[in-house]
Order: sequence, then structure tokens, then C-alpha cells
Amino acid sequence: MTKPAALLEVDDVEFYYGRHHVLGGVSMAVGPGEFVALAGSNGSGKSTLIRVALGLMEPQAGEVRLFGERPAQLKDRWRVGYVPQRPVVVDQLPATVEKVVASGCVARRGWVRRPRREDGGRVERALEVVALTELRRTPIVELSGGQQQRAFIARALASEPELLVLDEPIAGVDAASQSRFRDALVTRCHTDGVAVLLVSHELGAVEDDLDRILLLRGGAVVFDGPPGDLTAAGVSLGVHHHDLPMWLEHPR
Repeated sequence: MTKPAALLEVDDVEFYYGRHHVLGGVSMAVGPGEFVALAGSNGSGKSTLIRVALGLMEPQAGEVRLFGERPAQLKDRWRVGYVPQRPVVVDQLPATVEKVVASGCVARRGWVRRPRREDGGRVERALEVVALTELRRTPIVELSGGQQQRAFIARALASEPELLVLDEPIAGVDAASQSRFRDALVTRCHTDGVAVLLVSHELGAVEDDLDRILLLRGGAVVFDGPPGDLTAAGVSLGVHHHDLPMWLEHPR
């Protein structure tokens, strides 16, 4: 049986900030319907790798493919949903939560086309996933930081992408919303066949659902395999009281 083509492929990528070597020959892939976590301590290169993988920055060496294309050549950008670590909210932005989430549909239909009837259903489902339905008409600047993050997660979900890339998406989000978000990710993977690449320190809530964990250290992938291989070695993926769990620095 032929293995499905990867949605995201990173091949021997290197990246420098000036003379600082951030990524050194990194290779990784995410296939259809896979739930993959990318972990590593602060400064390990996780966010840089994500930005390079999405074509937001150009590597000095190596190659990146999104749906078989160079990122800059991918026309159907709606196929990728991205939530950065710290989305920027302009203080004077008058948009309501609903408008922000609905803007996620624009990538799918294009700016020149009028909103479609099915866009409303996508927005409703996304708002429900992040439990913001009751706040839909609230200006986003009036929300807490965690609520704003949930709104941006919903915006990424609204385009119904084939690949979701999430950079620390639940930092500052309450436990109940984290649980709903986890359920939504699992449903997207197992029922809808959406691939998920999740960057996070804390993987306890999703470790039973992950297909693979990629551990990045010093700009290199030092582990790529099922979470069971880590837990069998005595590594805890659950909640830690400090920001950088020891297993990220010194995996067995």
C-alpha cells in the first residue's frame, strides 16, 4: 500500500540569525491525519522551525514543501491554519469576536468573493469549540489574554484547514477550554483527517492521542517517535511546576 504524501516536509533545513546557528540540518514530516507534537526548551528553535516551515522565513539551506509546493507557491493558503504564539491585538481594533473568527473564512473563499452561507456554519462551529459563543459580539480588545487566544484559535479553525499549526496555543487558557480544545483537535484528526502540528511544553492532556513527538534541542531533532517510547523510559509528559521540564533538556 502506497504511503500518502506528506502535507508538510522539511528536509535538512538550516537557519541562522546573523552568526547564531538556530537550526542545523533539521528534517521532519507531517502526514495526513497525523497528530504531531513539537517540543523543546526555550531557545531550541521551535518557533523558528515553524516559521520556516510555513514560508514566513527563508532558510539558508535545505528545502520545505507544503502540499508538495514551496510555501511561497502555495495558492490555497486556507489549507493551512496557523495560530502564532502571541497574536498581536491592536488596541483600537473595533472588531468583535465574531468578525475576527469570520476573517478565517476569507482565506478559503478569497477577498473578492462575498461571504457564503456555509461560512456562517464554520464560524458557529469554531466559536463553540473554544466556548466563545456567548461573547461573539464583544470587541476582542475587551477580552482577557486567554480569551483573545481562544478567538485566534477559532479563526484558524474557521477555514477548516487540512493542516493546523499551533504554536503554544493554550498558554494562558483555562483548563476547561483546554479540554474542549483537545477534544476538537482529536476530532479534527480522527474524524475529519486533519493533520495537527502542536508546539507545546505540556503534553499531558494530549499524550494518549499523539501519533509522534518531535523533540528539538540545540536546533536539531533528537527524538522523533511515539510518546509511549518516552513514557516507557520514565519520562512524564504531564503538567510541571516549572516552565522547562527536565525531559526537554535531558531526555533519556
